[in-house]
Amino acid sequence: MNRSKIDSTSRLVTPRTLVLFAMVAFAVGYRLVVYFVPGLLPWNFTPVEAMALFGGAYFADRRLAILIPLAAMAVADGVIALSLPAAQLRDWITMAPIIYACIALTGFAGFALRGRVKPLRVVVAAIASATGFFVITNFFVWLGSGMYATSLNGLVACYVAALPFYQYGSLPGTLLWSAVMFGTFALLSRRYAVLAAAPQAA
Repeated sequence: MNRSKIDSTSRLVTPRTLVLFAMVAFAVGYRLVVYFVPGLLPWNFTPVEAMALFGGAYFADRRLAILIPLAAMAVADGVIALSLPAAQLRDWITMAPIIYACIALTGFAGFALRGRVKPLRVVVAAIASATGFFVITNFFVWLGSGMYATSLNGLVACYVAALPFYQYGSLPGTLLWSAVMFGTFALLSRRYAVLAAAPQAA
């Protein structure tokens, strides 16, 4: 291995990157525990959008910022998919590209926070991410599920039916997990200076 490859590897495998990986892994682990141990943790307080937003804000390599949350989700989904009945698995496969696109968009939104993480900005980004996820995914539920009439009334009915999951689940969950992830990393960065400065982005 030549020196340039060693330097490239050392820039990627840093204490900061390892902490970021660990926090993303924690969010995925939470999702698996929620699914496989019902009632132990709040079902709708999903860390998925917060995980993507956090990755976009803090991974120095922009490719990793998008790919790591998506890959982590794919691992968790692969485990969950093994337990799904065939009919439910078909529904999941239909919606999976939309869900993953929303996660990627949230990662891109996290780029706007790079080097500018402040509590208010994180709150605004978390609200925007959860709202965008709600609007986009439920539009495609209305469009392709067959559960609602393909009319304006059907679209409104779809959003109204999904509103409690947004109000009491994804929105407060994204806000809570964003506070936990961004807040924890900020505290760790103050305690350990090696975490504070990101390497040059690729």
